[in-house]
Amino acid sequence: MNKIIGHLLSPLHHFLFFFVLCVFQPIQWVSLKLGGYKAHKKSVDVMNFFLLFSYYALGCSIKFKMTEQLPKNRPIIFVANHQSMYDIPPLIWFLRDYHAKFISKIELTKNIPSISFNLRHGGGANIDRKDSKQAVGEILKLGERMHKNNWSALIFAEGTRSKDGKMKDFQVGGIATILKKAPNALIVPVAIENSWKIVRNGLLWLDAFHPVKFTVLKPIEPAGKPFEDSVKEAEMAVKAIVEA
Repeated sequence: MNKIIGHLLSPLHHFLFFFVLCVFQPIQWVSLKLGGYKAHKKSVDVMNFFLLFSYYALGCSIKFKMTEQLPKNRPIIFVANHQSMYDIPPLIWFLRDYHAKFISKIELTKNIPSISFNLRHGGGANIDRKDSKQAVGEILKLGERMHKNNWSALIFAEGTRSKDGKMKDFQVGGIATILKKAPNALIVPVAIENSWKIVRNGLLWLDAFHPVKFTVLKPIEPAGKPFEDSVKEAEMAVKAIVEA
């Protein structure tokens, strides 16, 4: 039944999603030109708030839970599992106070309304997966910006999306690279549930009525111990929620 209703609701969802992207393309441009980083970031936050309504058009709900208060006076590396592109707008909106930046494929910086513009100007790292030197350099620059501005990063540590909700091992490379430039960063695990179910039939014909859940877990202090241990601790914390 979810599949059938999802097929019926998918056109409405896609219309709303891309309508918001098209509307906010010029809004982002004007915000950046007239108000700089702060105004541009505000426009991106608001855009992602409106993108959430396209989830509701599928009958999907969004639940975001923070188990502890997080500091705003130091960088944070949010370490999450990754299930679909539907992970991203809620994370941007609900973590907006922490200036969370993404590490994205450089291919996404072109030809996608609003998304490409934000990736080029939002302060994240856009990496070429075929060029390891470029990728490491971009992540190091992100770490420098995090350290300077108390920004945060959000890393999908599996390295790719899970198509069935089952987690893959977390990779340490990007996290370790950021810590080189932002050694005072705190690691915070984030568990994402059920967004893979929306796209299990593909990106065109979506599934309906799934509760998409985000749980921000207890922070991990990486200072004074091998970063591999901190990443493994984050992985186990996320897995305890996702695969419970």
